[in-house]
Amino acid sequence: MLNVGLVGYGFAGKVFHAPVIRAVEGLRLTTIVRRHGAPDPPYSDVDVVRSVDDLLTRAIDLVVIATPNTSHHPIAKQCLLAGRHVVIDKPLTTTVAEAEELVQLGNEKRRVLSAYQNRRYVGDFVTLRKLLSEGVLGRVTIFESHFDRFRPDLRPGAWREQPQPGSGLWFDLGAHLLDQALVLFGIPQALAADIRVEREGAAADDAFDVTLHYPYMRALLRASMLAVSPGPTFAVHGTKGSFIKYGVDPQEEALKSGRTPDESPWDSEPLEMHGKLTTPEGTRTVPTISSSFTQYYENVRDAILGKAPLVVMPEQVLNVMRGLELAVASSQQRRVVPWITAKSESGDDNA
Repeated sequence: MLNVGLVGYGFAGKVFHAPVIRAVEGLRLTTIVRRHGAPDPPYSDVDVVRSVDDLLTRAIDLVVIATPNTSHHPIAKQCLLAGRHVVIDKPLTTTVAEAEELVQLGNEKRRVLSAYQNRRYVGDFVTLRKLLSEGVLGRVTIFESHFDRFRPDLRPGAWREQPQPGSGLWFDLGAHLLDQALVLFGIPQALAADIRVEREGAAADDAFDVTLHYPYMRALLRASMLAVSPGPTFAVHGTKGSFIKYGVDPQEEALKSGRTPDESPWDSEPLEMHGKLTTPEGTRTVPTISSSFTQYYENVRDAILGKAPLVVMPEQVLNVMRGLELAVASSQQRRVVPWITAKSESGDDNA
């Protein structure tokens, strides 16, 4: 049994981490770091402390950080130096330099370090990966991924909507869409980004269109807070067929409503939400494969115990950070920018 400490009990900690951790066999959520004035977690078997220092005096194996992005680096560094394994709610940090420091420290301390990319474990993405692995679509030419919402009202008290490093929709939802694209297609040659404000008076970006350039293919990542009629979650076109999928994975709404991943059925969609595969032979419905956010933490548990390799690896996390930074530069400069890593700058890699 691994003891888990959760730092932060805002929306992310309350919805996406605490109930998921508690549903995983072999993990025990023992302690939550909660600021003064915040409501107590509804868990009688979980202690509440006021600081990371207090948390680190306890027998904690894994620290999960679900705090505002600007605090990720210092908290994670403190926990790694204290010999704890660390999971950070995406994005890992607000800069590539901070992320590289944490990855190096994790390697030196021989501790698991990962970002919470739970969107690898949504049914539509799992279904799409299977279709691509089977070659049903042929060679992909266009990959389009949307994460649209309709939230016209500003939330001035929310840290994500403040003009500070790591805020805005691109570092929030963009981190998910970028990770998914990199998992499917690898590192692009270049990218072009339009990261912008659409809602009047907004202080942080609330919409983006980012295009990843691959040989003979483009991956389009899009999100908006002003989409009354959302676009397709996935629209993928290839030399043999097309796959179109609408709708948002039901796990988030289930968690927000108080359901937990150990309930059954968990990640199931109604038939009308399933994707459509169209080939020259016709169109058919593709049932969405059930998945669960718990699979992320099951893998982290197994990686800590030496039973399985880590799925969301530090190098992948670094690549997401590089893409986030490059897209900001592309948007500010209004140009296509090459994908450059530290290795390629030194001439050791042609990525």
